Amino acid sequence: MYILGLSAFYHDSSACLIKNGDILAAVQEERFTRIKHDASFPVNAIDFCLQEAKIDASQIDRVVFYEKPFIKFERLIETYLAFAPKGYFSFAKAMPLWVKDKLFQKSALVKQLVLRYGNKIDWYKRLLFSEHHLSHAASAFYPSPFKTAAVLTLDGVGEWTTTSMAIGNGNNLKMLKEIKFPHSLGLLYSAFTYYLGFKVNSGEYKVMGLAPYGVPRYADVIKDKLINIFEDGSFQIDMSYFSYATGLTMTNKKFNALFGGPVRVPETKITQREMDIAASIQKVTEDIVIQIAKVIAKETGERNLCLAGGVALNCVVNGILLRKNIFDNIWVQPAAGDAGGALGAAMSVWYLHFRGERKCVQQGDAMKGAYLGPQYSDPEIEGQLEKCGAIYRKYTEDLLIEKVTEALAAGNAVGWMQGRMEFGPRALGARSIIADPRSPKMQKQLNLKVKYRESFRPFAPSVLREDLSDWFEHETDSPYMLFVAYLNKEKRLPLTKKEEGLFGIDRLSVLRSSVPAITHVDYSARLQTVHAETNPRYHALISSFKKKTGHPILVNTSFNVRGEPIICSPTDAYNCFMGTELDVLVIENYLLLKKEQDETKKEYYRQVYELD
Repeated sequence: MYILGLSAFYHDSSACLIKNGDILAAVQEERFTRIKHDASFPVNAIDFCLQEAKIDASQIDRVVFYEKPFIKFERLIETYLAFAPKGYFSFAKAMPLWVKDKLFQKSALVKQLVLRYGNKIDWYKRLLFSEHHLSHAASAFYPSPFKTAAVLTLDGVGEWTTTSMAIGNGNNLKMLKEIKFPHSLGLLYSAFTYYLGFKVNSGEYKVMGLAPYGVPRYADVIKDKLINIFEDGSFQIDMSYFSYATGLTMTNKKFNALFGGPVRVPETKITQREMDIAASIQKVTEDIVIQIAKVIAKETGERNLCLAGGVALNCVVNGILLRKNIFDNIWVQPAAGDAGGALGAAMSVWYLHFRGERKCVQQGDAMKGAYLGPQYSDPEIEGQLEKCGAIYRKYTEDLLIEKVTEALAAGNAVGWMQGRMEFGPRALGARSIIADPRSPKMQKQLNLKVKYRESFRPFAPSVLREDLSDWFEHETDSPYMLFVAYLNKEKRLPLTKKEEGLFGIDRLSVLRSSVPAITHVDYSARLQTVHAETNPRYHALISSFKKKTGHPILVNTSFNVRGEPIICSPTDAYNCFMGTELDVLVIENYLLLKKEQDETKKEYYRQVYELD
């Protein structure tokens, strides 16, 4: 049985196709349209899923949408009534959109399916709807390696739910508790993201990355004024400080007064105050998640925990949760946000509606390394590179790895495109920019000259799984870059008294280890363990780099620039390569050197990326 899961119309639209519970393909629409967080109907993603499975649309048995729009509309109406007359302008702005496009989403979905795949298929009969947090919970539990587990989902808001607790056993998934809108840990974190001058639903990573530069001096203020945390892990937000329930902004003047100033204007200088506020909301988030986890462990008796929802992408929280040993094992869905809802919706129907048999995999999990997107053949690669006017060479795998190792060791930044594209927001060695972690200049160079983003942003290490414990205070797999751990003490460099006394962004220039490009200011790193079973070529490259340098680690960041989705195709890769200061591009067995490319094309692509 083929089941197609869909997420759309809010942000991060995606499609996922499963066959009898086996994940065949999953991809975000943004990768094809090149519109970051694209919310449109994922027609390109669906086409890819069908192509990958080698089926046509008539063979799809069920289509499942990841949430129930009518219940969401109910929440909208009830919220505005509860806060009336406050929020009238927001209500007036939202209603026409809901009535036109969202309230009758079943008809809208069927219309899109008919337009693309014809009216000979009874799409009304095949279309089902999951609930938002059930989709998250299903995406967390069913692909996990656990037969039984507690399941925690945290995000902004689904229909009504913002936090849910469930228990999974075999093919069963039972929801136990939930916290409802407007009381939301995800929206609380997003409110601070907004206040700090970053974009909601994409800038939360920046807040997390900024936090180690600060001191959580406002944590008590947040707990005393903004949120009441109860012993059972539940919480209640004082909505008098926020406008997200009915307004057009996340926070209000009362919030601004509490923290001593207005919302930071984007792109302006970040001060120690902003760093301390980031550290404070990060600390409060950590405390709340730990409290909830303790309660779940006590009430369920489970030793395994599965996580999903946007808050589950906070890898700092995940790392702390793991070190607390509240659970023996923790597994996080790599596409924990709304994109992953498509996968969870499909799986919830297979296991809960059709009662499909569930078999836990013997090693790893059922996500196949999250390598679930498109892959390109040699003729496709050559055709696209020729069309771009690229100059390239093709090598055997052994020679390619040797040449890329030499380029990395020489300090070059390399665009690395291999195999099937990753599903979710993290680049995991299939669509990555990679570099030498030993370089003290690499972190700043990649941020400012390649990624074109804020200089404070940290970079993740890809480390060979077999060498993990030699370098980091971490023992378990982290294939999806969803746990932050600390560098082993013997790998750290001692600081002078002057260096220890530095604050804020001044700490960025301090050399802290032999791998400074991946060592954050608090000695932490967002780990990706690389496994030969799921990504043999990336594993071979890092092994080659280890043989040459003694370091089983590479810098790994997503292959894109700020404001653009991660690359998908060879053309995307070439465009980004030419529009940035990347030195080398590798696409499967093809290698391109920047110095050999047409100078006029370099200038053209720099103008396309508006980098002058």
